[in-house]
Amino acid sequence: MNRRTLLALLTLLPVAAQAQTPPAHRFVPTARDQADIARVEAYLNTLRSFRARFLQVAPDGTTSEGNAWLERPGRLRFEYDKPNADLLVAGFGSAVWFDAQLKQTTSVPLATTPLGILLSDTIRLSGDVTVTGINREPGELDIAMVRTSSPGDGSLTLVFNDQPLALRQWAVTDQQHQETRVSLFNLQPGGDFAASLFQFQDPRLREPGQGQGH
Repeated sequence: MNRRTLLALLTLLPVAAQAQTPPAHRFVPTARDQADIARVEAYLNTLRSFRARFLQVAPDGTTSEGNAWLERPGRLRFEYDKPNADLLVAGFGSAVWFDAQLKQTTSVPLATTPLGILLSDTIRLSGDVTVTGINREPGELDIAMVRTSSPGDGSLTLVFNDQPLALRQWAVTDQQHQETRVSLFNLQPGGDFAASLFQFQDPRLREPGQGQGH
């Protein structure tokens, strides 16, 4: 995987020391928008955990597939299909990724990542998060958002199937307007996963067949 893709997934939307100038055209939600935002919040707050397959598309069009596990609050694992040995694990307040190409491990505070929005114990699309736009297509609802304190750092867009509401995809756009998109398939809500699944273990130290995600 391209290291830039991992950076986009993890280091976008950092908590800024000072608030930046807001966009010139501020999104003003209508009553319908507010109802949809409340509906999305309610749905996300019932989605405490899930397992899914994912397809990731990098800004350069490169694709990667694998398995994803999420358990709120604060836990996530992206395990990429072989021969890709990249690994992303969030847990215990940090997000850690292993870049197989560079043979390098990097850790950042989970609260400074866009995925931190999805991994909060209680998800609120207000206050620390600002909704910047809503798009509706037949059977689809898209909600774009930024960190309120640093709107110029990039955005996170959540894509849902509508009626019934179901998380289908998210897209991260960085400061250079480069987009990384992750689509979810065969999403299975629920599950009480072992804590070890969210503890980072350097893939280079594993014996063959010891992957935790299977």
